[in-house]
Formats: sequence, C-alpha cells, structure tokens
Amino acid sequence: MLIHPSKELAEYLRDRQARARIKARLDRVENGNFGDYKPVGSGVIELRIDYGQGYRIYFAQAGETIVLLLCGGDKNTQNQDIIKAKHYWVDFQKRENANL
Repeated sequence: MLIHPSKELAEYLRDRQARARIKARLDRVENGNFGDYKPVGSGVIELRIDYGQGYRIYFAQAGETIVLLLCGGDKNTQNQDIIKAKHYWVDFQKRENANL
C-alpha cells in the first residue's frame, strides 16, 4: 500500500508537468519499481526525480508492503527535508511501538 499525498502535492507544486512526473513516479513505486533512490540514514530513503528543480521524496518502509511517504522537496531544501523526514520516521516508529 502506498499513501499518496496528492492534495499536499497539488498545493506545493504549481508546475503541472512536475506534478504529473512525480505522480507517475509514485505509481511506479506502488508497483515495486523504486527507480533512482538512495538511503539517507535512519531507515529513510530518498527518491530522486530528475526534472525541473530536482525533486526529492523521502519515504521509509514499514513492514514488507507499506511505504510511508514522509515529505518531499527539491534540491534547494534537500538537507532540511532529510532532517524532517528522519524526524517524522522516528515519530511514526515511536507511535507504532506504543500501540503494540
């Protein structure tokens, strides 16, 4: 299962072509094709989208089939986005462990 942040994405991105490319990429991820990606630490992975400003989407995998989209941005906000994604992932894990 993949959670699409379509409303947030639409608000963030005014560029329709960029939105379409990112949506297509997320559709491929949903089918197991992650494409160009790299781990950035703490279980967070960066999807790199080579278009426009160099868009990035950060995710982590919870279990075998759930991909949790943590946040996204572009090359200009990459460092801050990685920190934010790691924070979100740690917070998610704490809440999941509290529910066990």
